[in-house]
Amino acid sequence: MTRTDFIIATAIILFVAFCMGWFANWLVHRFSRVSQSDVDQLERMSQELHEAEETRDQAITYLQQREAELTNQLAQTEAELSAAMEGLRDARHEAEELRSHIERMNAG
Repeated sequence: MTRTDFIIATAIILFVAFCMGWFANWLVHRFSRVSQSDVDQLERMSQELHEAEETRDQAITYLQQREAELTNQLAQTEAELSAAMEGLRDARHEAEELRSHIERMNAG
């Protein structure tokens, strides 16, 4: 094999290797390419997720406000119940005093 034959054989081998590498690169990009419909679908899913998160945040805010209102209402109801029980206790005590007073008047 002469020097010229060796250079031509090496050039052919390098050219074939270059072509195979280019073809492999083309295949990889062909199969891994993201289509526009996939990008649109991801964008739509992202928007839906964002809307769902906003809805969740609004629901959490509403529930926190409602819980605060109900806690306040419960505290007011408990205060009213306590005042009513105190009034009833005083009324029973007063009624008992009146009964004993009447019984003493009737006995005496």
